[in-house]
Amino acid sequence: MSQSAPTEAAGVLRLPEDDLRDVRRAHAPFPFDRVALWAITIAILGGFFYICAINPNFGWPVVAQYFFDPTVLKGLSVSLGLTVVAMVLGTALGLIVAVARMSKDRLATSLAGLFIWFFRGAPLLVQLIFWYNLSTLFPKISIAIPFGPTLASWDTNSLITPLTAAIIGLSLNEAALMAEIIRGGLLSVDKGQMETAQAFGMTRNRALRRIIIPQAMKSIVPPTGNQLISMIKATSLVSVIAMADLLYSVQSIYNRTFEVIPMLLVAVFWYLLITSVLNVVQGAIERYYNRSDLNIVTAAKSVEA
Repeated sequence: MSQSAPTEAAGVLRLPEDDLRDVRRAHAPFPFDRVALWAITIAILGGFFYICAINPNFGWPVVAQYFFDPTVLKGLSVSLGLTVVAMVLGTALGLIVAVARMSKDRLATSLAGLFIWFFRGAPLLVQLIFWYNLSTLFPKISIAIPFGPTLASWDTNSLITPLTAAIIGLSLNEAALMAEIIRGGLLSVDKGQMETAQAFGMTRNRALRRIIIPQAMKSIVPPTGNQLISMIKATSLVSVIAMADLLYSVQSIYNRTFEVIPMLLVAVFWYLLITSVLNVVQGAIERYYNRSDLNIVTAAKSVEA
């Protein structure tokens, strides 16, 4: 890699850009104001954490005692399981809805738009309570031939348990949100890609799978990571339908021990730990899909050098 040499133009000696940056950095004044701002910020945060640490009302020994309690860990596993199932079902259904929303068929577009409008607009908590109380509207769920005999019938209370109500509510709400995320990612790909693929004899579905969706992933992954983190936190809402998730588990403990704040801190720390891990994973996935851009930048710098 060659070093850039000074150039002379119109009688003025011009240094390479790297040397100019070094000169500016060497002659820059010491940033006393920024150092003072950092010092004040660290002092305030340190004082706040110290006050919290010595405050006995937080009940830190209770937090340590119940952090790995079997009831808490069981509730944590339920929350993680709900998150995985709801995200997988929601993403799969969201992809179908997004493709239908972008189709040229008026019926498919209308139905997809109606689905997104309803499940994205209705509050998630209301949806969960609705599905949990579905038996008040339909005491039995049946499969029948229209105007004909009933083939099978089930009691609604037996089918719609807290678990199934939580999965249905979370998945449908997530599908509506993911449909818009996926649609935005698909629209970010140049329309010429689809036209070129079809010109080479590819069907629309094959072009979506092999060309459009892989390119759209760069725009889909970041908001999908945010949705995954939001889903982890949204699972706490299922506690209102007596689903034994993480929040419900800590509530059952503090209803017995009356240690409300320490048990809520246990739930908060677990949520923060999980979301921190997911942030790291999301960053790794984003770097994977952005590797082509990084390679282009690296190649450009090599050529300039």
